Amino acid sequence: MLSDIVVLDLTRALAGPHAAMMLGDLGARVIKVESPGGDDTRGWGPPFVGEPGDEESTYFLSCNRNKESVTADLKSSEGKELLTRLVRQSDVLLENFRPGVLARLGFSEEHLHELNPRLVVCSITGFGHDGPEGGRAGYDQIAQGEAGLMSLTGPSPEEPTKVGVPIGDLLAGMNAAYGVVAALHERHTTGRGRVVRTSLLASIVGVHAFQGTRWTVAGEVPQGMGNHHPSISPYGLFRTADAPVQIAVGSEGLWARFAPLIGLDPAAAPYATNPDRVRRRDDLTAVVEERFADEGAETWLARLAEAGVPAGKVRTLDDVYTWAQTLSQGLVIDVEHESLGTVQLPGPSLRLDDNAFAGGREHHLPPPRLGQHNASVAAWLDAAEAAEAAPPR
Repeated sequence: MLSDIVVLDLTRALAGPHAAMMLGDLGARVIKVESPGGDDTRGWGPPFVGEPGDEESTYFLSCNRNKESVTADLKSSEGKELLTRLVRQSDVLLENFRPGVLARLGFSEEHLHELNPRLVVCSITGFGHDGPEGGRAGYDQIAQGEAGLMSLTGPSPEEPTKVGVPIGDLLAGMNAAYGVVAALHERHTTGRGRVVRTSLLASIVGVHAFQGTRWTVAGEVPQGMGNHHPSISPYGLFRTADAPVQIAVGSEGLWARFAPLIGLDPAAAPYATNPDRVRRRDDLTAVVEERFADEGAETWLARLAEAGVPAGKVRTLDDVYTWAQTLSQGLVIDVEHESLGTVQLPGPSLRLDDNAFAGGREHHLPPPRLGQHNASVAAWLDAAEAAEAAPPR
């Protein structure tokens, strides 16, 4: 897939590292350039794992598989020289500094393309590289609030709630990887790299989906309403005698299957159509939960499955990572870490037909120790530069 691509990862925290990891999963060689103190996430915890004084952050482990690590102080002449050499040998440079920082270090986009006209540069910011607030620092929860996502999430309009993972960072990383792959494809025709930009703000607004058009087209301001769908009913989380279940009655055909399970005629008023059910959501939810209270979750899940109504349980993560379906999809991988030994990590989300369990790789590399590859990367640069300097045969 990307086995002939070298990615220079100057990013920290999550959005950029996630993008670089996705490219690494597809086979790219990813060289992570860290400050002498390391990526911020090396200190984000607990939890940490490993021997006291030689611990690793599980946060760092989550977003840095399939990478090598070198250290450089980019404010020093030695660091600038190393980065210059790396830029000349790389295909992609990822950065998530605040706008203007990389240029002040002496590596403007123009200079990067002077060093390597084929270089694809990808810049991830919090709120965009320009505009009236383009210089703002971007942290995920702030972006979730500013981009409206928290206003849509939570039990009520009075309790805006963040998503349980840094979804703005993760979406920005996915968009960055997607943009990089498109720019690499274009380079086959043009022979030149280009600058790809995304931001946490753009990535969250870009997935507002039907909630966005409720405002832009219909003039409605969506609000948090808990675990029920604003435009479909019944669709959400419902209590049973012992545990909640989720159901998705997403069509009139499914309503015809579901209604008899709770003692209703699917064609009768007041719940005959989806708009009827949405307008009377609270009443219908009470009817469903009154009926569901007669039996436990497993009983209801079996009945729903037999009727062909989409349904599911709410799993904790320990359950997810031991679930046979999760394991069957290659979503848990083993890697051999330099200090931790064999560790299990969440796996890549893509499966390719000729390599069903490893993205685009035959095997995965563990997240690197800080500076673990200083010597090997220096040797690679020496060899590459010597080959370029050698006279043609």
